[in-house]
Amino acid sequence: MDKNSSLQHAPLADRMRPRNLEDFFGQQELIGESSFLRQAIKNDNVPSMILWGPPGSGKTTLAEIIARQTKAEFIKISAVTSGIKELRKTISKAQENEWQKKKTILFVDEIHRWNKAQQDALLPHVEQGLLILIGATTENPSFEVNSALVSRSRVFVLNKLEVADLEKIIANALADENRGLGKKKIEITPEMIREMALLANGDARMALNTLEAASNQSKIITRELLRQIIQKSHLYYDKGGEEHYNIISALHKSMRGGDADAAVYWLARMLEGGEQPTYVARRLLRFASEDIGLADNFALVLANNVFDACHKLGMPECSVHLSQLVVYMAKSSKSVSSYFAYNKAKKDVEEYGNLPVPMHIRNAPTKLMEKLGYGKGYKYTPVEDSSQQEYFPKEIKNRKYL
Repeated sequence: MDKNSSLQHAPLADRMRPRNLEDFFGQQELIGESSFLRQAIKNDNVPSMILWGPPGSGKTTLAEIIARQTKAEFIKISAVTSGIKELRKTISKAQENEWQKKKTILFVDEIHRWNKAQQDALLPHVEQGLLILIGATTENPSFEVNSALVSRSRVFVLNKLEVADLEKIIANALADENRGLGKKKIEITPEMIREMALLANGDARMALNTLEAASNQSKIITRELLRQIIQKSHLYYDKGGEEHYNIISALHKSMRGGDADAAVYWLARMLEGGEQPTYVARRLLRFASEDIGLADNFALVLANNVFDACHKLGMPECSVHLSQLVVYMAKSSKSVSSYFAYNKAKKDVEEYGNLPVPMHIRNAPTKLMEKLGYGKGYKYTPVEDSSQQEYFPKEIKNRKYL
């Protein structure tokens, strides 16, 4: 099978992959006319880099555009299916190229899938300049990529594509008669193109996969057909990745700021994305004391009851309990006095270590301990004036945390 025949049978998303920067839609801050990356690609002078962004945002496409532009040998491997053996072959090839005064660019797709040992094996060759690394990842490289590799690379952040960009990508695929669906004469309204773009949730690959599936069913694309293909709009929520932490942070800050509407939205994003309700309930239980605290002690009682309800009911029934709690806590007054008090006390504990308990507030359960002075001079508050009684160790006497 020749190259053209192979391309003809490839998925639409692969056939329509941009071959140059002029055909690349979106990410204008990254590849705009005056951007560093665009000039580096045009001048065939790309540095080692990490391309970080969600699925379908253009990471692999950018790498393939670089492959077409560069005079260096471009080697592509996937961290999912490759390991040390493939890396050693690449290093050998890069050494041959160095002898011939030729550069080597190694593209590692899903580089976060490589373990520490595999990433460590790559590091010295990037440090020495034997090869130029282009790593693509959907995960935050601060957490998932060797920090030394990150420090020796430029990190370029790709965002989810805008709806307008996805509309252009879909329209382009509908019009292109060579690589796209132009010869099929698909009937689709601008409204349906926009709905398809919205349902793709910033993912160009998903948008084109949806378009291809719909065109295989009918030449007339309707809302009913779209709904058959996509039963539920795709929600990007990686329970183990950065988006997980971004959304729980958004929920916390919305409640802290008193925006109940935004708080409910972020709650729904988590629950509809598949988050365990007990995880959310645990975080809300913490919030009840950390952020509301003494301003409304009932928040802690309610949070504990909702946590119990999540255990007993699960989703979808407990969503209403969590919503009630989120709204209540967003609207509650806030006090961080007990939270800050503990942190101040903790600092003293760390600085002063195990200070002895003052003798007068020690317990004296035995005659010997009483003889040694345990509890001597203690003033019993219910029956005598204890206003001058000291409870701190003498080294930190009269401390104020509240």
